[in-house]
Amino acid sequence: MTLLQAILLGIVQGLTEFIPISSTAHLVLASRVLQLTLNPQQLTASIAVIQLGTLIAVFIYFAGDIWNISIAFVRDHLKLLTRDRSAGETPRLSHDAWLGWLVVIGSLPVAIVGLLFKKEIEGTFTKNLWVIATMMVVIALLLALAEAVGKKQRQMKDLMVKDALIVGFAQCLALIPGSSRSGSTIMGGLFAGEARDTAARFSFLLSIPAIAASGLLELKEALHRLPQGNLSALLVGTVVSGIIGYLSIWFLLRFLRTHTTGVFIGYRLIVGGVILVMLSLGRITPL
Repeated sequence: MTLLQAILLGIVQGLTEFIPISSTAHLVLASRVLQLTLNPQQLTASIAVIQLGTLIAVFIYFAGDIWNISIAFVRDHLKLLTRDRSAGETPRLSHDAWLGWLVVIGSLPVAIVGLLFKKEIEGTFTKNLWVIATMMVVIALLLALAEAVGKKQRQMKDLMVKDALIVGFAQCLALIPGSSRSGSTIMGGLFAGEARDTAARFSFLLSIPAIAASGLLELKEALHRLPQGNLSALLVGTVVSGIIGYLSIWFLLRFLRTHTTGVFIGYRLIVGGVILVMLSLGRITPL
């Protein structure tokens, strides 16, 4: 992997990780256009490492939220452990501490499913264009349905365990390439009745454990799998993905306050449809 290839992958990752159009799909397509000489396992490791840049972007953008959630989580649970039981009053968790639990609960499904199917995720199945294109279309249709039936009223203060479970299980779809982690989780949030910007905000917070776990796990394996010299180029790509990812978060949160996800649905249908047609005509190969 050259430095230019890594920078271009970083740009693609930053643009598509948080926009609901599937970063994996675009990275796989970009790797073909750039003619990367990586096997499926090496490509998976490279993608996961570059994703760490967008994880840093989430940390920076939501630094205030993360700090408040972390402090409240520790403080409120210490109060519960040290409370005077003879007083007969039980301290309640604050909204921020409760939000911390929702992120934990929502992260469990994808962690379990991801570990169970780790071998398949790293293999050729997740690089198959038939799978990618099909999921581009399927999630687009489900997102359109969520837009149609979702009440889009509930805010961050209204989130409950039900939201964490619905969005958490929706995030499992992101393990299938072409689904989009943000697209799947925003879709889940809309089905749960959340407002669009609330669904996106909770989606971004929920991305922290998922991206961190996959990125750090693959980083260790990437040190052994990738050819000598690729890691320095990947480091640059990771920085680029972080910068572009920060701008993508800023854009999407503001966009969804006044717009639907219709433009992303249309984009997914067009790209997925074009790939399916080209595959059917034999213009491109699945792998």
